[in-house]
Amino acid sequence: MKQNGKNPILLLSVGLAALFLLGFLLLVAFGARSYRDIVDSQYANMDARSLGAYLAASVKANDSRGALRTEDSAYGEVFVVTDADSGYALRYYRFDGQLVEDFARDGAPLAPEEAQRIGPTERFSVEFGDGGLVIVSTDAGRTLLRLRSAEEAAP
Repeated sequence: MKQNGKNPILLLSVGLAALFLLGFLLLVAFGARSYRDIVDSQYANMDARSLGAYLAASVKANDSRGALRTEDSAYGEVFVVTDADSGYALRYYRFDGQLVEDFARDGAPLAPEEAQRIGPTERFSVEFGDGGLVIVSTDAGRTLLRLRSAEEAAP
């Protein structure tokens, strides 16, 4: 004889399977959101450090005695990295809210419209410290560079 009605074990099994499926979907959604937040944080960190890292690479590539200096211009402070062999220089300065890189003969007038934009910053300054220390400050913070050429020049 058949019973009319639902089997309680079948309902319990289906309910339990639905509960596990719902828990799994929530876990996947939470994990995907956490992963996205971590990746966004990593990209923000890389963006914040990119200006300092770019300038550090330029300075390290041209680290020779007397190759670095700052100048005043109509655009504010200009950080000049000269190449002693060629007579050309990389010049870094702020223009239109951006840090730009201008490559030209050392002493040539600045051409910000033709300069390569590196990244946004409202603040840019360079200080020369004791013992070959160069301190570059931007919106992202300060980058400290120690020059090898200063060590070679020391007695």
